[in-house]
Amino acid sequence: MQALNVANADMNSENQELAQFLTFSLGMEIYAVPILDVQEIRSWEAVTRVPNTPVYIKGIVNIRGAIVPVVDLRLRLGIAAREYNSATVVIVMTRELEDGVKQIGLVVDSVSDVISISESDIQNTPDFGEMPNKEFICGMADIQDKAVMFLDNQRLLTIEDAETVGETVGV
Repeated sequence: MQALNVANADMNSENQELAQFLTFSLGMEIYAVPILDVQEIRSWEAVTRVPNTPVYIKGIVNIRGAIVPVVDLRLRLGIAAREYNSATVVIVMTRELEDGVKQIGLVVDSVSDVISISESDIQNTPDFGEMPNKEFICGMADIQDKAVMFLDNQRLLTIEDAETVGETVGV
């Protein structure tokens, strides 16, 4: 996977505010999430399975005393499962829920790069028709002739899913 580097990308104006995003791959596709929502990137490690949770929730891990649900992003987005390998990582993200800030681990194939892009260069998501899970994609951009899909991490793990994991493990 070739890393993306848009630090010197063509910008319409030097005064445009740039937002930074972490890019990662799932198969041949490139996705991005806001870098400010990323707490850390960890190597894949075994998780503790939690019964009666959706199939995309792989389990939980303890990160410095916090119980963190780990979601296989491939399965969450409806992409075929793939065996984890040495490039597989967990992106630990923070997101706000009604009862405070929660951490969520997203299993991805590999991390690519941090990109800076003007939010005006991110286009609305085209209408894909009946594509499942399209609500997770909040925009797209063409970066170095590659389509990058920007994910809405507030929707990746719904409040109901977080509550299910929390209730199951007693958090």
